[in-house]
Amino acid sequence: MAIAHGPPTAYVNARLLDPASGLDTKGALLVVEGQIADLGPHLFVQGVPSDTAVVDCGGHCLAPGLIDLRVSLREPGEEHKETIKTASIAAAAGGVTTMVALPNSEPAVDDVAGLEFVARRARDVKLVKIYSYGTVTRGYEGRELTEFGLLGDYGAVGFTDGTKAVADPQVMRRALSYSRAFDQVILQVPQDPSLAGGVMNSGEISTRLGLAGISPLAEIIMLERDLRLAEMTGGRYHAALLSTAESVAVMRRAKARGLKVTCDTAPHYFTLNEFAVGDYRTFAKVMPPLRSEEDRQAIVAGLTDGTIDAVVSDHSPHDQDSKRLPFGQAAFGIVGLESLLPLSLAPVHKGEVSLLAMLAKLTSAPAAVLSLPGGRLQMGAPADLILFDLNRPWQIDPDSFLSKSKNSPFDDHLVQGKVLWTMVDGRALFELG
Repeated sequence: MAIAHGPPTAYVNARLLDPASGLDTKGALLVVEGQIADLGPHLFVQGVPSDTAVVDCGGHCLAPGLIDLRVSLREPGEEHKETIKTASIAAAAGGVTTMVALPNSEPAVDDVAGLEFVARRARDVKLVKIYSYGTVTRGYEGRELTEFGLLGDYGAVGFTDGTKAVADPQVMRRALSYSRAFDQVILQVPQDPSLAGGVMNSGEISTRLGLAGISPLAEIIMLERDLRLAEMTGGRYHAALLSTAESVAVMRRAKARGLKVTCDTAPHYFTLNEFAVGDYRTFAKVMPPLRSEEDRQAIVAGLTDGTIDAVVSDHSPHDQDSKRLPFGQAAFGIVGLESLLPLSLAPVHKGEVSLLAMLAKLTSAPAAVLSLPGGRLQMGAPADLILFDLNRPWQIDPDSFLSKSKNSPFDDHLVQGKVLWTMVDGRALFELG
């Protein structure tokens, strides 16, 4: 199937999916000058102007491009692991049309120069859309707040210290209060550093392997604290990478109390459990760590009932030298851009989550968390689109990833759902060969 590159183009015989409006129907979509000009079951080839190119989607799913709230680009500072260009190519292959870069580069994105660097490189690469967070604290050292207002004016879409938690409650209180003045959101992976000094989930398996464990309390205690501070200050708070059953319960109760808080998780937390570590398998070493089977099931339940708002890749590329070490010394993190969609579709195929609900967590919901454009099919919206085969079976092979790094625990993992093509602003960026 060839993708027509020049507007106007009609994409016909598609299953149109728009989670934001609940649309799930067979129809067509018209793209003119990089925008969605019309869509719906009323569009047919016969009604398309004679100068319009026509692409037959073969009955496959046509949906908004994925919006990934958590990507480590590694540029500047660690370009041997990933670059903005290679991450963009990998994102397009995974159906991700918008990604938000964590500020944990070297140097940290804690000033205007850092934001301008990412924006300039994204313009030069001109592939997927890239936004950037600013750090909450200078050098993500947890002490001095950055200038939220100034950084927001220069494009920061939120504030986070990336993989580090703001441990000092007074600093977090001030950050939430300060961010409220600029209507910004504070994002945090809730991990109390004094309790998170281990390398995998604490329990029978860590004891058997002789590895230092990380208690679920490291996440739960920090999350409880942050939610209390968000309630006290009225600041917008987003908890990233929930991994425990109790954290889901805590977030569920917070939302029931009416707190304006959101949260996300990543596919490895609802696909794998601590047994994936096996015999010191460093590619399964992540932070927070893979938890128990009970925790994994609770994450699925949080996706099902809507407690968990978004699903992110938590794309954390590492070179071989960083991972092929004794487990205690190996780096935390896995790559995830190219496996985000198929892994997220697993609960759909199991009947645990509806297709539209899961797609919402990958498109419209993350857009809403950061007030980003896109994430929906509607007239006048940018033509950031993906076409995917919902049922195509395949086996994940990290060696074939377009990302510069290959650190994934999903080698030979069987999945269903394959991206066929990806476009941004009507430009074709990826087509499955």
